[in-house]
Amino acid sequence: MDITNLTFLFYGYSAGWIIITLFVLMLVARGRKIDGELARLKSLVEDRER
Repeated sequence: MDITNLTFLFYGYSAGWIIITLFVLMLVARGRKIDGELARLKSLVEDRER
């Protein structure tokens, strides 16, 4: 196998892992945002019930 092919293979896998990592981090951030919104809505509902 030629060293050029291995270089492109390395770049391809690196790009793939970077994209997957960024996607997972975006999902985590969205999940935290949704959790915050849910907590805020729960507190609003509790305040209205009083």
